[in-house]
Amino acid sequence: MAADRSPSLFRVFGQPKMAALLFLGFSSGLPLFLTSRTLQAWMAVEKVDLTTIGLVSLLGMPYTLKFLWAPLLDRYVPPFLGRRRGWLVITQLALILVIAAMSLQDPRTGLRLLAVNALLIAFFSATQDIAVDAYRIDVLDEREMGAGASLHVLGYRIALILTGGLALVLADYMPWPTVYLVMALLMGVGLIAALRAPEPLLRDAPPLTLASAVVDPLREFFRRTGLAWGVVVLLFTIFYQLADRFAANMATPFLIDIGFTQTEIGAVQGVIGLGATIVGVLVGGAVIAKLGINRSVWIFAFLQIGSNLAYYWLARVGANRSAMVTAIVVENFAGGLVTAVFVAFMMTLCSKRFSATQYALLSSLMGFARDFIVAPSGEIAKQTGWPTFFLLTLLAGIPAILLLPLVVPWNGEVPRGAAEHTGEVEDDEGNVHEPATRTP
Repeated sequence: MAADRSPSLFRVFGQPKMAALLFLGFSSGLPLFLTSRTLQAWMAVEKVDLTTIGLVSLLGMPYTLKFLWAPLLDRYVPPFLGRRRGWLVITQLALILVIAAMSLQDPRTGLRLLAVNALLIAFFSATQDIAVDAYRIDVLDEREMGAGASLHVLGYRIALILTGGLALVLADYMPWPTVYLVMALLMGVGLIAALRAPEPLLRDAPPLTLASAVVDPLREFFRRTGLAWGVVVLLFTIFYQLADRFAANMATPFLIDIGFTQTEIGAVQGVIGLGATIVGVLVGGAVIAKLGINRSVWIFAFLQIGSNLAYYWLARVGANRSAMVTAIVVENFAGGLVTAVFVAFMMTLCSKRFSATQYALLSSLMGFARDFIVAPSGEIAKQTGWPTFFLLTLLAGIPAILLLPLVVPWNGEVPRGAAEHTGEVEDDEGNVHEPATRTP
């Protein structure tokens, strides 16, 4: 079989597994706001104390700690539908039940029980994320990863719009318990997708013991990359999005400080900015399918850094609405490109045998380190002023630029130390289907 280096975008995006990734992205994003913003809105309507409402943020801990139980999904294979789809169905059925159970709660009289119910939603949602990430890695080959990542993010964003916006609108016309029942029904989208999706072909047996499922993912990663190169690759995962994160972390305080109202910011960021992100993600997936991951990582790295100049320009111009819209569109579009390629990049680093654990570890490492490094951004902005701050964010991209030739060589097809990803799938009759990026 010869690899087609420039596959048809229609053939790549038109595969059944791509539709499955879109709907699985939707089911992955749906529960998130149900234990944060949407739940806080319900509690606020019921006049719950603001201090208690603020503590809702703690319900997000399962998303941060999910790497602790990710090895279970690599080690154990459900007795139906295969290792990946089986876990998808289990977590989605659990989510339908616990989201529906929220309709039985009352924030005024049973706050503790409501908190337990919400924590269960967060736990099963984080576990579903592990299963979805592993499925996405296992079902795609290298050239398909950008397209698969972009469709997953698109579905995820659509779900956030529904639970962050539509749920609040529905709450004006029906009781909050009924709103949660509607959201539970919408989880059926992901369940149907999981039942109809093709199962990735996994030629290697799962880990034989739970201990090996915990330890072997790290051993396999560093054996594949080498210890020194493995450290370099991990540093690159930390540095790659820093320029964008520094700017994004202070974007809202900046816009308020220079004179825009919260309504103006919310309208532009929530509608136009979200649209620009979605377009960026889809364009990113198409570019990766045509150019490959390595060259896309290079191109989007420079676009990401350059997009911060839009905020620098806005800081010089001041409270000009057209300039604000332009800056938000540029920054969000570039952010969408970077999201698509970075998710695809991390997917290539995960072995199909340990994809659940390795991706959970990589994403947690990236999140912890990134948030820690970006934390001083407010103090930097206060000391330097906004124009200088946004110029300084360009410097945050230099470490990643310096590592580009080492980690993602321009003429290479995949990043250094990438695992093999064939993208083969099985249908329910056991027939094997190759990805659209390969031709006979």
